[in-house]
Amino acid sequence: MAKPTAPIIQNDWRTDIPDDRMAHLVRIAGRFLAKSLQSKLAEHDVSFGHWTFLRILWVHEGLTQRELSDQADVMEPTTFTALKAMESKGLIERRRQNGNQRKMHIYLTRKGRSLKDSLTPLAEAVNHVALSGVSTSDVEATRRTLLAMINNLAIDNLPGAKPTPRSAKKKIVPK
Repeated sequence: MAKPTAPIIQNDWRTDIPDDRMAHLVRIAGRFLAKSLQSKLAEHDVSFGHWTFLRILWVHEGLTQRELSDQADVMEPTTFTALKAMESKGLIERRRQNGNQRKMHIYLTRKGRSLKDSLTPLAEAVNHVALSGVSTSDVEATRRTLLAMINNLAIDNLPGAKPTPRSAKKKIVPK
């Protein structure tokens, strides 16, 4: 039996723009990964935005809202709204530490902590589907490439970074 093909709109960019920009391809891949995971998370009444914060808190509890915003790379008002919803669902609680009445630290509740065991396999399954038919060496090369891109762009976005001159930009041709 033939493997199903993607809807026609997705096939169009493959033929119409075969040398599409990496940024566009990464955005499309990210959008489909997020959409696929969101449908699975919804079965557990967890939004994709909440997933982002849960993943961080499973590793680093006790962060302030600002620290959590920085790690999730979202604006503080977005974090505030998400945390308010997560608190109402019983996933997190806010606590003050060491008598500091101003800063609230975010901690998972037992319910929030327990979601790790049921949600992580969903994300792993989405990754498995996304990488189906992709060789191990291609996955490793893609991971190295994406990490290098992330690092390059992080450096480029540092305060005072000098823009890359147009003459220094070269088209990368796969070998």
